[in-house]
Formats: sequence, structure tokens, C-alpha cells
Amino acid sequence: MPKLIINDAEVEVPDGITLIQACELAGVEIPRFCYHERLSIAGNCRMCLVQVEGMPKPVASCAMGVNDLRPGRDGTPPTIYTDNEMVKHAREGVMEFLLVNHPLDCPICDQGGECDLQDQAMAYGFDGSRFADNKRAVEGKYLGPLIGTHMTRCIHCTRCVRFMTEVAGVEELGAIGRGEDMEITTYLEHGMMSELSGNVVDLCPVGALTSKPYAFVSRPWELSKVDSVDVMDAVGSAIRVDSRDREVLRILPCVFDAVNEEWITDKTRHVWDGLRTQRLDRPYIRENGKLRPATWDEAFKAIADKLDGLDGKRFGAIVGDLAALEETYALKELAEALGSPNTDCRQDGAKLDPALGRSSYLFNSGIAGIDEADAILLVGTNPRLEAAILNARIRKRYRADPHSLKVGVIGEEADLHYPYEYLGAGPDTLSQIADGSHEFLKTIEGAERPMVIVGQGALARNDGAGVLAMAAKAAKAMGALGKDWNGFNVLHTAAARTGALDLNFVPGKGGKDVDGILNAAEKGDMDVVYLLGADELEVDRLGDAFVIYQGSHGDRGAHRADVILPGAAYTEKDALYVNTEGRPQSAARAIFPPGEAREDWKIVRALSARLGKTLPYDSLSQLRSKMFADHPHLALLGTISPAEPAALANLAKTDGKVSKGGFKSPIADFYLTNPIARASAIMAQLSALHAEAEEGATGTDG
Repeated sequence: MPKLIINDAEVEVPDGITLIQACELAGVEIPRFCYHERLSIAGNCRMCLVQVEGMPKPVASCAMGVNDLRPGRDGTPPTIYTDNEMVKHAREGVMEFLLVNHPLDCPICDQGGECDLQDQAMAYGFDGSRFADNKRAVEGKYLGPLIGTHMTRCIHCTRCVRFMTEVAGVEELGAIGRGEDMEITTYLEHGMMSELSGNVVDLCPVGALTSKPYAFVSRPWELSKVDSVDVMDAVGSAIRVDSRDREVLRILPCVFDAVNEEWITDKTRHVWDGLRTQRLDRPYIRENGKLRPATWDEAFKAIADKLDGLDGKRFGAIVGDLAALEETYALKELAEALGSPNTDCRQDGAKLDPALGRSSYLFNSGIAGIDEADAILLVGTNPRLEAAILNARIRKRYRADPHSLKVGVIGEEADLHYPYEYLGAGPDTLSQIADGSHEFLKTIEGAERPMVIVGQGALARNDGAGVLAMAAKAAKAMGALGKDWNGFNVLHTAAARTGALDLNFVPGKGGKDVDGILNAAEKGDMDVVYLLGADELEVDRLGDAFVIYQGSHGDRGAHRADVILPGAAYTEKDALYVNTEGRPQSAARAIFPPGEAREDWKIVRALSARLGKTLPYDSLSQLRSKMFADHPHLALLGTISPAEPAALANLAKTDGKVSKGGFKSPIADFYLTNPIARASAIMAQLSALHAEAEEGATGTDG
């Protein structure tokens, strides 16, 4: 490992890193604008200048590797200075040049208070300028409904260009012109067609790219900030929720290398306006075919009257895609107290069963395991729509070494932003891989860490159980099930699904699944159905059943309900979720629920008391203590408890019938996948923009 002397202190650093990274390891802060640790090196802002002893000029520390330095003539390690007069004057000069054309509109700039240029001008610049030329002016560019542009402020760091090209995989941003005439643009002035485009706002070190929906809404020092977890998909991205008074005003990413690194999807970032519209803020009861506002006592009485003396087998409970562990656990205990085995969390009908072992429904290798994979088989999934952050991780792995990663796809063909080999549409192709006869196995021969990713498009079918077993066989044939590597992965689309499966919220002995509950309701054999945020159902199939809907938004389930119990959205409660890896994560309450809405577990607890089946906990801590006692791995927040791989070996030995139909992704519209997203005006606008683009519009039609 190379040794350096940084500001008179000798340090040992890893091979191959840059000077700016070495200085950071030594605890020395280096200013920068263009450099970002997750993007390629541009070396064009020159703010990170340092002095290397023996070199006549300051060097850009982001573009100089530690292995490029030579020891001194007396054999001493290379010496770097980051705070002497030479470096100080060099940085002041760079800052002076950067501000030559920059408009000093800090009081009205939406980036004020969070601007890198502002901070570094104070720390490394000085209070005057030797230039009195007229400042240049650049027209703003149209980048879509999410990103506001003030390109006169742009300092050409090119972070946005590199992110869109390298991480998002959409080569729509670039530079035209040279020198002072250089401009960042989309060339054709159309909105960016990427599910990750909003991240360029975080990357922009000045106020050139700002959040259009959030513009001039608030200043950062007015906001309360809490760390939470995203529930728009099953990835479990770490987020920060910023609120003021009783409103969420924006959602930003937090750094979590094991899951989302520091990116989030546009849906995650901008769904916040859906948190305040179409809200259920009071209980409702259906009378004479119409819903009327009611009190909590009236709502509970209507439910109690309906359940009085009811056979538990005529009661069913379905958990939706956004439910947290606490309310799922409470509802399961209530259903058991009522004597009902009819509980299910698989709204889409996915054939996943905790009885097959936890490893049969987890992303066993972990999302970070993608970085180590050398072969990936995608079965019945379009990760760009189902888990855009995970898809970006696959692209990152591809870019790290394009020749060492082979990707095969079974299912629908789609633009995934990295090359892949299309193998086939459905189970026939998967069967050939499982029995070792497919050519793809020769392509990946010698792969040390192969990976199979099975999506809900393959599992949410009548033959899903057979497909799951066949996928396990395929993983075994590929060599993905080893002692030190479990490459069998199930990619969920619902944030609540993994946790509910961990809690065994599936039909009990003799119980009915979602389809069975709906069939029974159609025939009149199911009298009461409890929907806990379940909106992705064919509600018309509920027949004449008495429907209790508990949730936060007036979506499909609420429209069919006979009693509505208003719950809290994910930003309005302290709750636990388990992501597709099986990692328990904590979401913190940012604001309180509106009106008379309450936290969901409290609603179930209060209803249990009214029904004479009082659940044995009065506080969140008591509920969690009991839940952790029953399921100890859920207490290990932020940690993946590895599942037993032997279950997959047993699964691979089973046989199941499969049909001929091809796999199809369960997500037709990335922006409208849940009640909160469907209530969002921003998501509706994005959905319309993408629908128009798919129809062949260019965005320039007048």
C-alpha cells in the first residue's frame, strides 16, 4: 500500500485511489464541484487543486492517482499540501473565474441554503473580483415536469450529464458549444425519459437544476427532517422526509450503500403531493348505497354488529402493498381470535409460501450482491419498472466490466439500459435451462457467482408454484446455489409483501387465499372481508360481502367499502418494513395523520377491544416486543438474516405444472402503482408524458 505525507502527516492508503480520496481518508476536506465518488472523473472544475512537492503547478487531486506519484529524492514518500498559500491562492483564483459569469441571485435562488457554490465561495473564495465584464446569459432548457432549469447559473461541472449517461443509462443530456458558449441541454428540448432523472437535482452543485414541483415552496431551514424508508417498491431505499407543519414538502435520498447507494426513483421523490389529496380523514359508513361520515364508535358498532356470532370461516382479511409490519401482525392476531384461517397478503396471487422456507421468497444474494455477480438470469421481470434502483445496480455492474457479465432475459423484451441476451418468452425456455439443455448455460460456463432474479410476472400466475420450482432448478443448473453464494432471488414489487410473508400472513389450515376469498364472496359464502390497504384487487368480485376498508386514500377499496376506517400513510407513523432482501427497516413519523385518521395498528387494537377480542398490547413498544418474540429476526433492524439455502434444494426437487403462456411484467405504468401514486398530480403528469412518448411524440410537436 502506498505511503503519502499529507500536510506533514504520514498516511498509508489503498492502491489505485485518487489523491482526493486519499486526502479524505486522512481526514482532510478537499473542495470540489465536478468530482463525485459514484461518477466518472471529469477533472474540469479545478476546485480540488493541491500541491504535490516537486511539481511546479498545483494538480487536480480528483484526476491524479496515488500510484502516479514518485517519492522524493531522499526516498521520502510523496508529499502533498492542501492548505498552504499556493493552494489557497489557486483555489481563490478558480472560484473567481467560476463567479465571472455566475449571476449572484442567491436571495431568490431556490438552491439557497443548500448550494455547494455558496458554501465553497464562503470557505475558499475571497470578497472581491478583478473582473468587471458583462455576465453571459443562457436560456433555460425544458427537461420535463420535474426539473426546473436556470442555465445561466451552470458552471459546467457535467455531473448531470455523467449521471444520466452512466447511472440512468439514458444518453439524453449533453453539451453543445465550446468555452463560454458551452451549454448543457437535451438537444431536442424534450423531457428526460428516465425513472431516475430527479437525482440530477441533488447532484447539481449550484442552482442550475432545481426541483420544479418544490420550487419556492420552502427554505431548508424551515423544514423538519426525519429518516425513513421508501415504500413505492420493495427495494427499501433509505430516504429523508422533509415537512413543515402538517405537510410533507419533499423527499430526498439518504446514503445507504447496501441498497440504494444515494439514488431514488422519481416516483419516490415526487409522490409527496399524493399524500395530501384524496385522503380518508374520518370514518364512513355506507347507508342506502351511499357513504356518510360517521364517528369511530358508529363505525366500530357497524362492524361489531356484522361480526356478532359470525362463523370465523366466513371472515376474510387481505393485506395491501403498503402495510407495515405492526398492523399486519395485529390484523393476523385479530383474524385468529375470530377463528378465521382466511388471511392473505398476496394481492396479485403470487404463488409464494413461507412453508417452502424463507429463502424461497427472498432476494437471497442481497442487492449489493449484484456487484459481485458474473451472470444474471431475469425471469418474468422488468427491473427497470419494478425496481429502477436495482436495475441501475445491474447497469453499474455491467459498466464496471462489460465483458465479465452475461445477462439473459426470459419474459418480455424491454429496454433495460444494458445489453442482454433474449432467451425466450416463458416456461419452455426456463425448463430448458433447468434441465441443462439451453445454450445460455454454455455462455455462462465458468461463472463463479451466477444469479437468478425471478419477478412477480412469473409467480403471479396460476402456474406460479411450478415456475418457482423450475426457477430453483434453473438456479441449481447455473451453479447459483453454492456454499458461499446463494444466487436465487425473488424480486418483489410490494413493500409490504416480504414482511407479511415473514409474519406468515397466508391462509391457515383450510383457509382461502385472495382468489378463494373473492370467489367465496361472489358466491355468497364469505360474509365479511377486511381490506387493510388492499386496492389492487378486482373489487367487483366482492359480491354482497360486507367490506371493511382500512387505509389512507380513497382508492378502489374505499369505493367498494361498507365501512371505512381512516389510517395513516407511511410518512405519518413509526413503522417497520421488510424489503425484498429480507432486511427489516424503520420508517419514522414525519407528520401526524389528517383529521380523525389514526395509526393502523391502533385501529386494529381498538376494534379488537370493541369485538371483545382485545389484543394483548396497548403501546407500539408492547406490540413490537410480542412480534419480536414470535419472529426474532425482525428485531435486527438494518440486518439481513440469511435464509436456509437447503430449502431451495428441496424446492428444486419438486415438480409443478406450468402453462405455455409467456411471462409479463405486472407493472403497466411505473408511475401509478399504488393509491398514493394514483392520488398524485405529479405522477399523473409523468404518466401522461411517458404515454405520449411511447405513442411516438417527440415532445417538440406544437
